[in-house]
Formats: sequence, C-alpha cells, structure tokens
Amino acid sequence: MFNALEIKKAIEYRELIDVLMGDKVFADIVLRGGNVINVLTRESYMGDVAIKGKYILMVGDASNLIGSDTTVIDVSGKYISPGFIDSHMHFESSMLTISEFSRLSVPSGTTTLVADPHEIGNALGPIGMKAMAEEASVVPNHVHLVVPALTPDCPSLETAGYDVTSKDMEEILNYPNVIGIGELQGFSNARHVYRNTPEIITDLVASTIYARSIGKIVDGNAPELFGNELAAHIIATGGKCSCHETTTKEECVEKLRQGVYVFMREGSTQKNMAECIRAVTEEGLDSRRCILATDDMVAEDLEKLGHMNEIVRRTIAQGVDPIEAIQMVTINPATYFGLEDRGCLAPAKLADIAIISDLTNMTVEGVFLEGKLAAVQGKLLLDIPKYTYPDAVKQSVKRKPISEEDLAIQGNGAKADIRCIELIPDQNLSECLEFELNVQKGLVQSDIQRDILYIACLERYGRNGNIGKAFVQGFGLKAGAFAESVAHDTHNIIVVGTNLKDMTAAVNHVIEMGGGIAVVKNGRVINDMRLPVGGLITDELSGHEVSEKIAALEHAVKSELGGKVHAPFMHLSFLALSTSPKWKITDKGLIDVNNFTVLPAVKQ
Repeated sequence: MFNALEIKKAIEYRELIDVLMGDKVFADIVLRGGNVINVLTRESYMGDVAIKGKYILMVGDASNLIGSDTTVIDVSGKYISPGFIDSHMHFESSMLTISEFSRLSVPSGTTTLVADPHEIGNALGPIGMKAMAEEASVVPNHVHLVVPALTPDCPSLETAGYDVTSKDMEEILNYPNVIGIGELQGFSNARHVYRNTPEIITDLVASTIYARSIGKIVDGNAPELFGNELAAHIIATGGKCSCHETTTKEECVEKLRQGVYVFMREGSTQKNMAECIRAVTEEGLDSRRCILATDDMVAEDLEKLGHMNEIVRRTIAQGVDPIEAIQMVTINPATYFGLEDRGCLAPAKLADIAIISDLTNMTVEGVFLEGKLAAVQGKLLLDIPKYTYPDAVKQSVKRKPISEEDLAIQGNGAKADIRCIELIPDQNLSECLEFELNVQKGLVQSDIQRDILYIACLERYGRNGNIGKAFVQGFGLKAGAFAESVAHDTHNIIVVGTNLKDMTAAVNHVIEMGGGIAVVKNGRVINDMRLPVGGLITDELSGHEVSEKIAALEHAVKSELGGKVHAPFMHLSFLALSTSPKWKITDKGLIDVNNFTVLPAVKQ
C-alpha cells in the first residue's frame, strides 16, 4: 500500500512530466547560462537548471521551459552546484539550537545536516534526543539525526546522565527525523572492550543489526584501528560504516581499502583533512568514499568563515580538483546515507542548490532550498523563528556545591611523582607525561611556571557524586580557572585551573547556573554563559550573540588568565573523551584509554 507521502510524490512527479512533455506549463525558475557542476561525471559545462516547485526539472538547455511567469536568473560566469551536506556534526558543540545553527550555515551553501545528538543523549537520554528531533522538523533545511546506541561509551570508566542500550533502539530509531545509529564509540577501543567488557559488543551488535533490518545507517568510530581490530569494528556496525576519527594518511589508506567511508574531519579544533587527503593526492586512491565533515564547529567560525564551503576551500588548497572536492560534500555523502533525492543536479532531485561566484575560494553567492531562494550574498532570506526547548530538557545539573577539599590531590612527603595529561592543540588525542611536584601540608601543588595545572571532572547528574582529579599541561594559564558543563561525551562538569579556590568557585557557578561556562579569577566570576538545555545548548541567545559571548569568554581566558591555546573551552571539553587516546579525565579519574584502566594521579 502507498502511504500519503508516496502518493503526494507520485502526483508531483506526474506534474513534472507534464511540464517537460507539454507546451502549456513551464518551469517556475530557470538558472540560465551558468557552469553546471556535474558531480556524477566530475565535470563542469555551460548549461541551465530548470526548477518546478521543489524539484529540478532538467539540466541542460531549458529555453523551451521558459514561460511568461518563469523567473529567469542569469548566472553566467558563475557555477551551479548541488547544496552541501555536513555528514557528521554535533549541534551541541556549537552550543546553538538547530534553528540558530541553520541560520548561520544555510547562507554558506549547506542545505543538509546529519547530526549526532550523542551529547544530549549522554546527558538526558531519549527525552533529549527526541526534543532535538522535534526541532529538526521546524527548520527549512534538511536535518537528520543518527543517534547513539550506547551511553556512556565506556560504562566502567565514566558516568552519563542516562544509560542508553539496545533496549532503547526500537523507540528512538523509529522516531521522526532519525535515520540511523551514530558513531559507534563503544567499540572504538576494540581489543580492550573485547577483553574487559564483551557484553558491550553483544549489545551493540543487537542494536546495529536491528538498525540495518529497518534500513537505517550505522556510523563507525575507529581511531587508530588497523587489521583485525578494524575488521571487527566494521563487522560490529553491520558491515558498512564511516569513520570520522581518522588522523593519518596510513589510517585513511587502510580504511578506504576496507570499504570504510572516511569522513575527513575539519572543524574548529580538530583538523584532520590535510593529512587524510594525502591518501588521494599522494597515493592516488579513489575519492568516492572520501567525505568532508566538521564534527564540531563553534558559532564564531560559522559566522566569520562559513561552513562546508570553507572546508571545501581548504581541501582545494591541498591540491584537490574543485569539482572532486565538491563531490565530497554532495554525491559522496548522499550515496553513503542513501539520500537519493539530493547530492547532484539531475531531474527529480530536490532543488537544493548553491550558486558559487569564485570556485577556488568557494564564495557562495546564492542558495536555494527546495526551489526557494534561501540566501543571497551571505544574507538569509527565509524566516527561521527562535526555538525554545521544553522545561523537560533543562535543569540537568543536580550536583550540590563543592569545597576546595573536594578538588585537592593528596600526597606524602615533600615531593610527589604525578601523571599529567598533555593537551595536543587541534586534536582530540592527548599525550601522557610524568613530573615531580611539590607537596605542601599533604596536598600536591600545581606548577604554573611549568604549566602543570589542576584538572578535575565532576559527575553532575546526581547519580554517584564522583570526582576525578589529575594534572594537565598545555593551557598555559598564569592565574584563575574555568569550568564548563561540556565534557565529551558524558558531559559532566570539567574544570582546569591554577589553584583550588578559583576552580571551586568556577564549578559552583556552573552548578548555580544549571549548566554553562564560568571563568574565575581571584575568587570572582569575571565572565559566564548559561547553557540551560542539557547543560550544553542555549536557547536564550542568537547565533550571533553566542559568537560574541564565546569570543568574550575566550578573551577573558587569554587576557585575564594568561591562556595560550585557542578555543580553550572546546579543547578542555575533549580532555574527557574516554574513547580517544591516550590519557583523559572522567568523573572516575585519570583514564588510560589504550589500556582501559583508571590510573591514580599520584604514582604509588
């Protein structure tokens, strides 16, 4: 039996045929005389694109489809491209609602977003993911969700707000706007998961096979996996997957050879495309399974740099042919996700189109969404109303205020040998260091001169009250502390600082706000921002306001605290990512990711 949507499409298609074969009905819009970017054949040639309703009628010579009511737009000298797709991203990382993210991204040519609500899923479970799926229905662009099959990713190493397992999959995967399972981080550390928590694999396979049985996609997550471990990971996803955690040419080569779609990540702090693309530019591998994705982008970058157009521009700068780079944000992801109605310029495809005036610099001059002019010269023309989330996804911080003693690290004697996380800029990977620090009155002291600072992660959902404590090098703070309720992926409260007093004040202010970011110096909050939705997103500020606010917060860290790393809040948030090597911090302590163990911060 046909459903209502299929009947509607049949009627629409019959009308398109009438336009093409008759002589009384014409196109609504014709983009005339542009350079058509054909991502099916990897070529560009002069032609027209005719649009009727929300569909592309034909590509070529559309002269006979122009009637008295047809809007003809002269695009001579410009390039006509399919709209762009971001294949893996998290709205939570921008701290924006879907509506505000769309307001910033659509004018740069992005017409489809595939988002993983992994963050709000960890914080709130199905209620949070459903709330995000509901907002996806009200925006004019296309937003699809791929949901987590497991939270937390490492149950023995961290605490989430909700434990997602296969028991939740039937409900979530059949919810509107959900097209599959997102990054399979629970089996990223393949060998140690197999040895220590094999029950997780059983549960994940149950989820992925169910997803496949109902025609859903399953994304992978395979950092530094090769050989047997990579093969096992691919099988766990059901036999077809992506990976956005590829960081070297060698990894990219092996994954492409094994059939993995490599999402070459190029976000605000994690920039892996230039290394991955060497598999194409140096090794000559076929790029059909190479896809560009951002993973995590902050509002300021969206507003000032652009979105997928900026990532394509950077890819072209690495020596990739412009049309081949555009394939990586159009036909390649559309093929992977099975989005048969978009990804190329061809009859019956949705008229999601980007008009590009400068191909090398990827200057997007105009954007069409389903045949409607959505943006011109970087200005959004469509109305995207502000979206307010229900109270059910707020008040997620349930921890009581803490004291300085809660964050102190005990030590014996006058000196202590300690373990220290090393921050790696522009990566979610970290290194491991060891130092000797002074001990005063039984407490291990930070060493500002050597940039050895305190770091802590505090469970915030009221489930156990855990506090993980360790040391970190790389932020360069000379004073103060900053804390946030954004800490991938379980999103407990994470804090870094030079002293316990300021760290305590920062954590307590985040608790008081019900989630957010706090910067503290000399016991005083010098700047903050509330994140009421799951402690991750603001529905109180516009995208521009968030951009300005984050810039002010980052300036405070740099000018008042002496911080030296850009995007300090995003860098801090990834130091809790327990699936990404090598050492991280969670509410359960210092995590040796490679060996799947909790280490004491002070060596015994």
